Amino acid sequence: MVTDRSTAGDAVDAVDAVVEEPTNDPLAGEESTDVEATSGIDETGPTGSGTTADTATGTGLEPAVAGALSYLLGPITGVLFYVSEPEDAFVRFHAVQSTLVFGGLFVASMVLSVVLTLASFVPGVGWIAAAVLGIGSLLLTPVAFLAWAFLMYEAYQGEEYAVPLVGSYARRYAAVGE
Repeated sequence: MVTDRSTAGDAVDAVDAVVEEPTNDPLAGEESTDVEATSGIDETGPTGSGTTADTATGTGLEPAVAGALSYLLGPITGVLFYVSEPEDAFVRFHAVQSTLVFGGLFVASMVLSVVLTLASFVPGVGWIAAAVLGIGSLLLTPVAFLAWAFLMYEAYQGEEYAVPLVGSYARRYAAVGE
């Protein structure tokens, strides 16, 4: 290490300018650098968060954030993130799962509405079938909301929670092409 002093006989200056000097240690067989002072910015970046551009996805978001946002509007954001993330398998997994789960719930809701309407026209027992299907339809909404909140939370935590029956398809379609 070399320090630069403005005058050679004076007492130690209040501020020393530190110059990095590589030292070759023949016993260690490698080159090292001695550093005494830093500029106040650590190697992880100015905020010290440790995030770099390598951890960002194709959209510029962290993978956990992009995975969580793929559930935000169900199949709409699922398809958007699936298309915009060709290299990140984590985000693609959550995008495919979002599309399959919430697209499937949307289709199930539409089918249930049509069946409910048709069942109400059946004479005699139609009103009973319509009441049972109506209760099932009412339960579908809070279950879908809980699944939505849970899957967003799991994705934000960096977990790849696979929904039963859908998770295996999501893994298959989320694989990054070689």
